Amino acid sequence: MSGTKTGLFVVARQIRRTLDLARDNMSLLKCGVYFALGCFLSYYLGLSCALTTLIVFVVYLATGGWRFTWVVINTLPRDLKALQVLIKLKLETKKYIANDTTIAELFSKTAAKYPNKDCILFEKQRWTFKDVEIYVNRVANYFQEEGYQKGDVVAILMENRPEYICFWLGLSKIGAVAALINYNLRNQPLAHSVIAAEAKGFVFAGDLSTAVEEIMPSLSRELRLYCVGSLVGSGLSPIFMDPILQKSPDFPPRKVRVKFTDKLFYVFTSGTTGLPKAAIISHSRFNYMAVAVNQFMNLTDQDVLYDCLPLYHTAGGVVGVGQMIIAGTTLVIKKKFSASRFWDDCVEYKCTAGQYIGEICRYLLAQPVKPTETQHKVRVMFGNGLKPQIWREFQKRFGVTQMGEFYGATEGNCNTINPDNTIGAVGFTTMIAPFLYPITLIKIDERTGEHVRDRNGVCIRAKPGEPGELVGKIVKGDALREFDGYVSQQATDKKVCSDVFKKGDRAFLTGDILIMDEFGYFYFRDRTGDTFRWKGENVSTSEVEAVISNIIKLSDAVVYGVEIPGLEGRAGMAAIVDEHNSLDLDYLYSSLQKSLPAYARPLFIRIKKTVDTTGTFKLKKVDLRKEGFNPSVVKDPLYCLISGRYERITEQVYSDICSGKIRL
Repeated sequence: MSGTKTGLFVVARQIRRTLDLARDNMSLLKCGVYFALGCFLSYYLGLSCALTTLIVFVVYLATGGWRFTWVVINTLPRDLKALQVLIKLKLETKKYIANDTTIAELFSKTAAKYPNKDCILFEKQRWTFKDVEIYVNRVANYFQEEGYQKGDVVAILMENRPEYICFWLGLSKIGAVAALINYNLRNQPLAHSVIAAEAKGFVFAGDLSTAVEEIMPSLSRELRLYCVGSLVGSGLSPIFMDPILQKSPDFPPRKVRVKFTDKLFYVFTSGTTGLPKAAIISHSRFNYMAVAVNQFMNLTDQDVLYDCLPLYHTAGGVVGVGQMIIAGTTLVIKKKFSASRFWDDCVEYKCTAGQYIGEICRYLLAQPVKPTETQHKVRVMFGNGLKPQIWREFQKRFGVTQMGEFYGATEGNCNTINPDNTIGAVGFTTMIAPFLYPITLIKIDERTGEHVRDRNGVCIRAKPGEPGELVGKIVKGDALREFDGYVSQQATDKKVCSDVFKKGDRAFLTGDILIMDEFGYFYFRDRTGDTFRWKGENVSTSEVEAVISNIIKLSDAVVYGVEIPGLEGRAGMAAIVDEHNSLDLDYLYSSLQKSLPAYARPLFIRIKKTVDTTGTFKLKKVDLRKEGFNPSVVKDPLYCLISGRYERITEQVYSDICSGKIRL
């Protein structure tokens, strides 16, 4: 009898080891070997196969295997849906690569299918799919006749409008690459973006001509300027596009071979290097991000999508516009987000879906109750930055059935989405078969920022409940696992890490710290490096530091993000060295207004006599960030931007900020 128990224990141990290997290493060969061993032992002991399997499974559960079984039960439907989407994407990508399909061609097919259907609704304008296709062809023909060729770059600077989409689509038809410039940028950051993109042409809206004129001395004299609309207070002499495009041919341009893996356009993203970086969006990446959201959010040609996000960003310009291109979804765009008009617009345009960033959700909750907030037909909203604390409240008040919170680095390969309303989750990875989508969290030393490695030099994966940096394995030749990177090779190299999953591999570094639970759901915790997120934008601390130093001519200025209770992201705070009490805060703010967009201007100022640096002269920010702006903790003078001025933070002011009485 004891021999039988021992034999059963061996079988149970081997089967459990098999299941653990299946979970951790996914070695099918080893699974087969251990399974064969289990069958052999059951036969040797003379027990029936069914009885042996039952006993082994019970023992497996009793010795800890129930945890993995519970994970499988809870996540299998979710993972099967993800597998279906992944297979669809891989098959589509393979076909499109073989046929040299482009995003413009996918749109042309959609336009041919729905020629008279509403494509873009903007203010009082109604553009059908046929209207957009005609305008796109006119743009393509004009620039082709002007001599633009495959690979040439044209910068685009304009606020949200239908022509914005048409210009980059038209340029893509001839293989040219659009550089989508943030229309909030001014002076050096704006000039840098145009120069970094190596643009040959610059298309801008007439109402932004003053910003363009200011940077002309920094730009090449060979740069060709094109204006959409009329000039506003400017001495520029551009080519005016409106009358020219009316006469441009509306048939498809001469065919240019463009591959599915070629560049489609550039999206500028802030990073640790300071000024904006041009991230490459290929045709395949655009399709991948758009289709993934489309499938998980179940969007169709019957939907009307409300997109009030900037079209120069991935969320609005790729994920949102992508639904119009690949699925025939009607797209409603706005010049700018308006909290007071949001639900009114959704009712007016009969929207069934909407996009958000966390700040939008908070602004909407802060609005007075009005009838339209429950009279709309919006069933799903998707975006990123929705705080767990207001998630349920938002859905309950506005009646939105599904919130599709997603995580996506513009240039990276770690895009993931929360498809089932799991509160607070920004996405997930499968715990059953992680090799199918190789993204994971790796341990990082929060003080040094270095990755923690084992004795073999391989990164250590964070366990469920442990914080870690999200990384994605780079697989050459796999369009879904590639890292397209930036125009700058140096910037690209900084986002790649070696020996992550195993020796010799490479992975993309997101720069974000997340936590994963036992079911594989990811929860955002913080950003690493020298950036933080505020008002839906990534703010580069080194860029702001450089601007402040240039303004006040001081030796050191440390910029970092601090948390404010109840608000998404981190607000900018600058610790400035001022040994002689000579800092003019009014002059500082007026200068910042000219040099930085509103979201990048520090909300808080801390005056210090000195700042600490590391052995390599890097400014220390960890302790400063933890201390925040509490005057009972920070003994240095503190100031907050209130009503256009930096005002001293007292205990009462601090309390009013935390309670929301003072709105920032």
